[in-house]
Amino acid sequence: MEKIVILTGAGISAESGLGTFRDAGGLWAQHRIEDVATPEGFARDPALVQAFYNARRAKAATARPNAAHEALARLQAAWPGEVVIVTQNVDELHEKGGAQGVLHMHGILSGALCATCGHRWPAPAEMAAGEPCPACHAPTARPDIVWFGEMPYDMDEIFEHLVNADLFAAIGTSGQVYPAAGFVQEATAAGSRTVELNLEPSATVSQFDETRFGPATQTVPEWVAELLAG
Repeated sequence: MEKIVILTGAGISAESGLGTFRDAGGLWAQHRIEDVATPEGFARDPALVQAFYNARRAKAATARPNAAHEALARLQAAWPGEVVIVTQNVDELHEKGGAQGVLHMHGILSGALCATCGHRWPAPAEMAAGEPCPACHAPTARPDIVWFGEMPYDMDEIFEHLVNADLFAAIGTSGQVYPAAGFVQEATAAGSRTVELNLEPSATVSQFDETRFGPATQTVPEWVAELLAG
């Protein structure tokens, strides 16, 4: 049976009310990446970083999955082969929509991480600068989010899935952030068919065999319905 590997980015959650990063009103227009999404920024001003992620955590907690998340969960449940969902998103809307075994390459807002000992635990609704780790008690608790300059999670497992994929789909991604932007090349080199579903063309659009443009809540359910219809 065919194996499908799906990469999702901020575009799939935009219609759930969670802002994307690179549009005119996006999160990076409001904050400098260097200030809120790097280890150096956290070391420089942990209170600012914690406040940024506290706000994002609160918003994600009340967000509801949309038709695109639910369609991918439906595909996962009904497809006779394996469907692997890899996401750059930290909102866990895939799980809220019914998906299983999602690989969160950039971490999750609901997680906390100790920058000293690496211990992980569920994040409280609000984290403060100097919050202690429950394991080693160092005052270095941070969001369990992969920042710029850090290695994304589960990369060995993700690349293993990519080289075994029969179909690779990228949904709502900008194609500007590596290593995720290179997944289409990995899949193509392994002989996979590739498709991009996006509101507008990504930076890597020319590398895909097929493209579909429009809101994720339209394009993704239509694509899933076609796959399941055979």
